[in-house]
Amino acid sequence: MTASRAKRSAGLLLYRRTADGLEVLLGHMGGPFFARRDAGAWTVPKGEYEPGEPALEAARREFQEELGLPPPDGEAMPLGEVRQSNGKIVTVWAVEADLDPATVVPGVFVMEWPPRSGRTQEFPELDRVEWLSVDRARQIIVTAQAAFLDRLAEHSA
Repeated sequence: MTASRAKRSAGLLLYRRTADGLEVLLGHMGGPFFARRDAGAWTVPKGEYEPGEPALEAARREFQEELGLPPPDGEAMPLGEVRQSNGKIVTVWAVEADLDPATVVPGVFVMEWPPRSGRTQEFPELDRVEWLSVDRARQIIVTAQAAFLDRLAEHSA
C-alpha cells in the first residue's frame, strides 16, 4: 500500500500533570475482537478522515464522535505520525486538559456479529476510557502509537 493510498486517522491525546506524574487519556477499543484483550487494545481517540480534510480538524471531529464530548480548548501540540502494522497512518496532537471519563458517551458502530450470521449488532467505538500513567499506557497501547507517548514525554519534560 503506498502512502498516498494508505488510510489516515487523526486524533487528540489528552494529557494532564498529577502529583504522580504525567497521565494520558486512552480508550479501550470496543467490539467483540477486543473484549477480552488489554495489551494492544488501547488507543488514542481517533478516526479516519478523507484527503482534503485538514488533519487537526478531523482529530477534533473524531474526538467528539468517539467520546461524545466537545474537544478541549487549548494548544494542540503536534506529535507527528506513525504507521501502524495494518498500514494506517495515524497523526496525533497532544492537548493538556482534564475530563471525567464517566462523562464519556461513546459513538457506536454496526457490524455483522457473529460472523456470517446475517445478524448485525451495535458496539461502542470505545468501551471504556481511562487516565493512565505514561508507563502503564505504554504497556497496553497499540504498539505503533507508543511513539506518541515518547514524543509527549520529551515535550513535557
